[in-house]
Amino acid sequence: MRKRRQYRGFSLTEVLLAVGTLAIGMIFISGTFLTGIHFSTIATERSIAAVVADEAFAKVRLFGVDFMDPNFTVYQQLPFESISLMPVYEFAYPSTQTSSEKQYYWSALCRPVYSDSANRLVQVTVFVSRKAGTSTTYQGGLGRPVAVPVGVTGVVGEYILSITGDAALINDGYTIVENATGQIYRVMERGADPANPEQITLAPAKPWQGGDLVWVIPPPVGGGKEPCIAVYQKIISF
Repeated sequence: MRKRRQYRGFSLTEVLLAVGTLAIGMIFISGTFLTGIHFSTIATERSIAAVVADEAFAKVRLFGVDFMDPNFTVYQQLPFESISLMPVYEFAYPSTQTSSEKQYYWSALCRPVYSDSANRLVQVTVFVSRKAGTSTTYQGGLGRPVAVPVGVTGVVGEYILSITGDAALINDGYTIVENATGQIYRVMERGADPANPEQITLAPAKPWQGGDLVWVIPPPVGGGKEPCIAVYQKIISF
């Protein structure tokens, strides 16, 4: 009688376990790729923002500021466009592209920092932002992101502020600039206490040092991604 040859293969259970293990591995791998793309995008934007800021500081120095403006005082920030004759299109980057191709914009705040009556030192704070879509509008009906003032009505401890007006102007992760000194703060969370949605919590790296007004790049009208990429500050001598 001939001996029957035996064939061995994979069972259905083994195949399902292998496929399940492979699927879980692919999920983790795809998540790693998405995280890498996210951080790569952030790094690219910040590299571009540094170039935009350098160009912004150069334009501020080139066009200058009106030192005779009565509102241009040591203890408050003024938008650069209100004390300069620089054309609006100069706030866009890249400068050589058409208006529909411009993706980055900057706005600046200026404050004199006189050490004596003869110097012409100005603290310049530049906000570099992105604009998503050609039809996107921002506060005041503007077609580009600009810094707007938001009032501070109270302080809870060293890191929690109560703000006035629309609380949605400042969200988690936003950067704010104090009006009188130009101090830069990072917002860690808005509305940590559901009963006080107007309160914002600052990052613990720097406690609040006082002031009743801050400047921030608000989100687009109707909501959307945070426009501000980075904030830079420099003392410029005119």
